[in-house]
Amino acid sequence: MSIKPLIILPDPVLRQVSRPVERVDDEVRKLADDMLETMYDAPGIGLAAIQVGVPLRMLVIDLSKEDEPKAPQLFINPEIVSSSEARGVYEEGCLSIPDYYAEVERPAEVVVSYVDREGKKREARAEGLLATCLQHEIDHLDGVLFIDHISRLKRDMVVRKFKKLAKDRQPARMVG
Repeated sequence: MSIKPLIILPDPVLRQVSRPVERVDDEVRKLADDMLETMYDAPGIGLAAIQVGVPLRMLVIDLSKEDEPKAPQLFINPEIVSSSEARGVYEEGCLSIPDYYAEVERPAEVVVSYVDREGKKREARAEGLLATCLQHEIDHLDGVLFIDHISRLKRDMVVRKFKKLAKDRQPARMVG
């Protein structure tokens, strides 16, 4: 397993729509393991493959608390098949938008179809934090960021901040 570098806003890769995983093989499982290691190292509770620069429709989640055993979950080609009318609000953050958090309203419950680590088709009913996390990560697979769910003013401020940070990280060019 290896820790992969995270793609950070404003990198346009984050806006790519990910393509389906054709078949679950050792390469896909290795990517999943690398994603989990990257997520744990960050630390975070969810990570989509596009956040490590791989435009495949897969994501990992682990909602276990620090004092609990790890409970990693892998969702390959996840798709929300139904969502509740009831809404829930969670303060969301994102490993690709470090140190920024905002309240986002989403459906409180979702049903997600997906393929598991062994290539078997599954369905999961999720509510609360798991439902929010699944929606957040599936959004990534469609090129959508959680800041797209907040006001345009707040989103524009965040994007400007990260563009400036990215510019400041660029090495100075030598003239000569």
